Amino acid sequence: MSIKVGVLGLQGDIREHVEILKKLGIEAVVVKLPEHLEKVDALIIPGGESTTIWKLMKITRMNEALKEKIEKGFPVYGTCAGMIVLSSGVENYPEQETLKVIDIKVRRNAFGRQVESFEADLNIKGVSDGLFRGIFIRAPLIVDYGENVEILCEYEENPVMARQGNVLVSSFHPELTEDTRVHELFLKMI
Repeated sequence: MSIKVGVLGLQGDIREHVEILKKLGIEAVVVKLPEHLEKVDALIIPGGESTTIWKLMKITRMNEALKEKIEKGFPVYGTCAGMIVLSSGVENYPEQETLKVIDIKVRRNAFGRQVESFEADLNIKGVSDGLFRGIFIRAPLIVDYGENVEILCEYEENPVMARQGNVLVSSFHPELTEDTRVHELFLKMI
């Protein structure tokens, strides 16, 4: 049986995630409405603008449908803004609504603005064959996490990738590289 992975298609790095999945031979489906979730085995929430993604999720009622599915074990991976959307809260924007499906608190734009974007070699637990080149663009940072959260990667002693059950998150953008190993790690969760 082949799997289908959805990419939330409301705003952000949609095309880049679709291309990585295709490169891995996985059928990628752009998900824009709650009913589209029924056609996929897992979902990626891309990097982009977290408040815009959240507003569009609320308009389409995707937030309610997705939260319910995640709570029943549906695998989901959030990169950058996707990590913010999945988090339990945002330290520097406490009014920002989130799905609260992974027990992490994040800080938006923790490394600075767009001009302070950078790349770094990362050692990721569960990703073999050497370091992974992480691309950080207005990246969030995990500032607090619960005991059931497994930290998979740190940058300068700060957590930048984590997993809790069926939820995977990263501060960086693996979809902006040619390296498929982080997506392969997510596929193992399906």
